[in-house]
Amino acid sequence: MQDAWVISVPLDKTSSKSVEKLKRFIGRTNLASCCKFSIPDLKVGILDSLLSVSDELSTLDMFTESVMIQTCKCMREVMEQAGDKVMEDVLANGAHITKQKDLHSTLKALLKSLRVDMMSYVTNFQWDEVKYPTSLPLSSLVNIIKKEVSQVKLEFKSRAATYSSVKKRLQNLEHQQEGSLKTCSLNGIVRREDLVVSEYLTTLLVLVSRRDYMQWEKTYESLSEFVVPRSSRKLCEDRAAGIFSVTLFKRVVCDFIAKAKERKFNLREYSFDLDEKQQQERMELSVHKKEHYGTFMEWLKAIYNQVIISWIHLKALRVFVESVLRYGLPVNYQALLLQSDTKCSEKLREKLSSLFAYLDPTSAVSDVTCDIPGLSQQDYFSYICFPVNINLLDLS
Repeated sequence: MQDAWVISVPLDKTSSKSVEKLKRFIGRTNLASCCKFSIPDLKVGILDSLLSVSDELSTLDMFTESVMIQTCKCMREVMEQAGDKVMEDVLANGAHITKQKDLHSTLKALLKSLRVDMMSYVTNFQWDEVKYPTSLPLSSLVNIIKKEVSQVKLEFKSRAATYSSVKKRLQNLEHQQEGSLKTCSLNGIVRREDLVVSEYLTTLLVLVSRRDYMQWEKTYESLSEFVVPRSSRKLCEDRAAGIFSVTLFKRVVCDFIAKAKERKFNLREYSFDLDEKQQQERMELSVHKKEHYGTFMEWLKAIYNQVIISWIHLKALRVFVESVLRYGLPVNYQALLLQSDTKCSEKLREKLSSLFAYLDPTSAVSDVTCDIPGLSQQDYFSYICFPVNINLLDLS
């Protein structure tokens, strides 16, 4: 795992020397990578508006990250639950996925690809002047991003609910194919020639416990009048019970069922027309789910990248606003993107603290109050620092 931070320090001689020392330290130890994080000149406005914007940015930052987490989680779940038949056509570029490890590899490859795209965008970040004109007030830029992310959230809920509904309906129908003979579908088990249906006669299907087979054979003809002798046949069985057919006159069906229940022989209702309808529905839902899966996955990948753009612009806005609030006017600071292996982060933090301690000596005091929105005391440093959670896509 890796950590990434966007830091900001004043653009003065002392800080510039410290930044050069930091770069030499990084080059010598390979603890991290360091590059410039470009933020354009934005409209400052008055102090009160900056404080208000700072509060909004903190809340919006957390909201945006939560949308990214939900989107990433949904991608994983959809891929893991989709199954081989869906995956092989729409995900693996024609590759045939037949094993769970292939599915895991494909999922891992996709998440890795998205992570690479994310890191490339962060590392080479350039402000999008078209989407976020720098001529607008900071509050307007915040509202643009808030609207974008909120719309994504609403559409995500709608699309996820639609996909979940299709999947659930299909699962319910597929579950009917499974389970015990008491509940499972009899499609493929019962044939038309097994049933007698005429003006006067009908065939019932009865569920009989295995231990009661002999009792059934001895008594079914006498459970009611007008039962066709020797008409019962065992059609199928599982570990617990079997399905037997029996032919009788329609006018005694109710009486036969009542007497059968007294002996714990239960009617198993079945209709060819209903079964064929359910089979057709299963096929249609399966096709619909496959089509919807491909569309949904492409949309998830697209909006994930879209939200990343909004999110990193948010980080840039937070760095700008906090730099003005901390370092004052005129606007004069430099922002850097640091990436480090999580195991090395503590050493890098120590180096940063030693290099920039002069910016705010109170940052080392444990009981100092932190008034920066979205930050706790343990997150507060003498320099400005906002983390970029680049581990959202890590596959555990």
